[in-house]
Order: sequence, then structure tokens, then C-alpha cells
Amino acid sequence: MASVPAVQERSEQIPAPDGTGTFGAHVAVPDAGSGPGIVVLHEIFGVNDYVTGTCRRFADLGYVALAPDLFWRTAPGLALGHDEDGLAQAMENVATFDAEAAVGDAAAALDHLRSLPEVRGGAGVLGFCLGGTLAYLVAATAEPDAAVSYYGSGVPGALDQADRITCPLLVHFGGDDAYIPRDQIDAAQAALASRPGVTFVVHEGAGHAFDNSLAPGFHQPAAADAAWRQTADFLAEVLPTGR
Repeated sequence: MASVPAVQERSEQIPAPDGTGTFGAHVAVPDAGSGPGIVVLHEIFGVNDYVTGTCRRFADLGYVALAPDLFWRTAPGLALGHDEDGLAQAMENVATFDAEAAVGDAAAALDHLRSLPEVRGGAGVLGFCLGGTLAYLVAATAEPDAAVSYYGSGVPGALDQADRITCPLLVHFGGDDAYIPRDQIDAAQAALASRPGVTFVVHEGAGHAFDNSLAPGFHQPAAADAAWRQTADFLAEVLPTGR
């Protein structure tokens, strides 16, 4: 019996845009061997099992997914669990995080992804939590073909960047997010929802990090499943794989 093609995974090194070195990235290639690209931007816990698993989920949809290590400047290779110790380390690390440099690094990751021989048909960016804010900022400062932001706590404070976003944008928030006040979410929705190409979804009853199936204290399966279907449908429309 012939073997069934499987998702292929590997590591890449990406030149930093400021010329200070290179940083690592995890790559997952779909069984078809090619497809559009998706940059996956991690939470404050780094490129851990949740992030590499998300890359595989996108590869299963037909995308070439690349997750860059955006903590390489201060804590290269950081991959924390979602327990109390992991959260404490993550908060300590993010206190010295250079968000502006990370936006540049994420844009460089997008350029690198586009250069891979397996990538055909455009490339977008998606992020969770910290990465959700960065995905929004990459959409404003670079030129992805699509962007998806999951519960980016910095999005409400960066609404002045909205006019710079020209690609299709999908924004997810939880209606009961303990880390992002509801009035901030409502303000972001009012500013963004009426813009051309923007889809803004508030998952009522959902909290922060509801997608993360490896974080039992946060994961909410109903909201996660709904958001994933919406994300897959959105990308199928604006960044189709041809499947």
C-alpha cells in the first residue's frame, strides 16, 4: 500500500532586518508540497507545542506555515508551558521585549516565507495574544495578503494605524476577556468593523486565549471551534489554496 503524504516540518534561519544576526523559525509544509503562506506569531510563551501544532493545523488546510522566534533577541528558543511557572517566566521575559523590533522581525519572516520554494499564491500573517497585536501591526506596516488577529491586547491602542491596513483583516476577541476591558474591545469594533475588508468578531462569553487547547485554564472549545472555522473560511476566500 502506498504511503499517505504527510505534513513536513523543518527549521529555518531568517536574517534580521537590522543586520544583527539571524533568528529561527518552525516551518510546516502541507502534504501537497506547496501552497500559500501563513506567518504564525506566537503568544508570550514563545514557539512552543501550541504554536508548532497550529502550524500543522494550517498545513492540514493546505498552507505553508512559518512560526518565527520573536524572542530571539532576549530569550532565543523560549518555549514555555502554560502553568504558573511558565506564566511567570513569560511575564519576566516580555518586560524586556522590544515590540517595535519584533514588528520588523515579523515582517522579515513574511518576506522569508514568500521566498520559500513551496510558497505559491501569496502569504498572510496571523497571531495570538502578543502575536495578535503584532499581526495587526504587520498588516499596517508591511504588505501581507491577509491578516488575522486573535485577542491582540495592543490592537485597541493602535487604532490610529488602521488607515494603513489595506489587506483583508479578520479580528477575533473574547467578550469576557479578563485582560482586555470590554470598552476597549467595543472601541476597536466601532473603529474597525465598518472598514472595507475588515471582519470583526466578538465571541460572547469567551475569555482570553480561548483558542489554546494546551492551556486548560483558558481554552474554550466552542469559541475556539467557531473562530477556527471563521478563520479557515476567511483565508479560503482571501488566500485560497486551490483545494
